Amino acid sequence: MSPDRSTDAPEPGSLGGPDDLDDETRTAVEAELRCLADDDFVVAERYTEWQVRGPTLEADIGIGNIAQDELGHARLWYDLLEDFGHDETDLVWEADPGDFRHATLVELPFETGDWADCVVRSYLYDHYEELRLEALRESSYPRIVDRVGKVLGEEPYHREHAENWLERLAEDAGGRRRLQEALDRLYPHALTLFEPTDQEDAIVALGIRREPLDVLREEWRAIVVPVLAGLGLEVPEGDDADLLPDARGRDGTHTDAWEPLFHEFTHTYHDLGREEAVSLMPDPDEADV
Repeated sequence: MSPDRSTDAPEPGSLGGPDDLDDETRTAVEAELRCLADDDFVVAERYTEWQVRGPTLEADIGIGNIAQDELGHARLWYDLLEDFGHDETDLVWEADPGDFRHATLVELPFETGDWADCVVRSYLYDHYEELRLEALRESSYPRIVDRVGKVLGEEPYHREHAENWLERLAEDAGGRRRLQEALDRLYPHALTLFEPTDQEDAIVALGIRREPLDVLREEWRAIVVPVLAGLGLEVPEGDDADLLPDARGRDGTHTDAWEPLFHEFTHTYHDLGREEAVSLMPDPDEADV
């Protein structure tokens, strides 16, 4: 893709480290990192629900590996937020549910027993993630640039897994019906992946991300819509304003499914009376990343 660079935006990697940022820039960097981290953390939580429940052993292993990858990616982004005085405990385990800025697509429960839901969700999410990460390759914040290459290196397997299963399920009428039902249910929530935070203008102007989300959304559509149509599926049509759900995620509003999921993954921490959680992953700055 061709980055949409403003002539006034800082050059790639030019912002310096966390101690070099002014308050405006720090706020914008934090907003971008929070979306990246929360998306990956919550989608990993949902993917784990399919372990040992997939239609084949191959599917179980595949989705388990993808969940582990996404959890590792979340850790990379949360670690950068820790540069600004946060820690994993207050970012995740003792956070308020309304503090999370993930898109509503990743928090929705799976339709009971429907592998097509997992496949469609993965397909829509993974192509979004590739585009957003590519737009961060030349970020003006060097700590993002340091991490984005590792994340991008693990994403092709995720997309291949989703695409292979999408084609496999679309081979017969029953599979296409299930895919269509999943697409109808999930597509409006996939659009929330491209909803901006209140820092969107600053993120782009400062070169933290080189393309605005509305441009990424159109690039995403140009990729996913022809593929889905080629499999005999119909993408919901209409203006985004009409398709989008009331809860957008990026603004702190969430579906009714979010708080139960939040309490599910934090209840052990609270039940054990912990004051500090075991880290999701080793500190990336102290490990070979």
